[in-house]
Amino acid sequence: MDIFDFDAPQEMVLCGASAYNKKFYLNPDFNGLPETIKQELKLLCVLFTEDIGGVFELIFDEDGSLFIRTDCEEEDILYDEIGSGLMVKEVQRSKRDLFHSLELYYRVLYLGQTPEEL
Repeated sequence: MDIFDFDAPQEMVLCGASAYNKKFYLNPDFNGLPETIKQELKLLCVLFTEDIGGVFELIFDEDGSLFIRTDCEEEDILYDEIGSGLMVKEVQRSKRDLFHSLELYYRVLYLGQTPEEL
């Protein structure tokens, strides 16, 4: 039996932040993004974890769609689960244009799609 399943769906983390270690992560593959976009992503991630707690990630799925994943440690009683759901919806609404642009960027540069395919 193979250890790796190359047919399994692939995800790529764009960025994330953790309230536990107070750190922000930007995938080095995306260092080519404009500085203003990188700063906006950092602000988004850090503010989310400061308000809600836990871990916040922006992730591309295998089709190039960007989605939000939040999580917390099991013993974290300060994590605001209800607030998390509400804030995710607000981020999706308020950052719709940014997310759409990032999806196009990812689909062209990493999935090799042409403008006609988009």
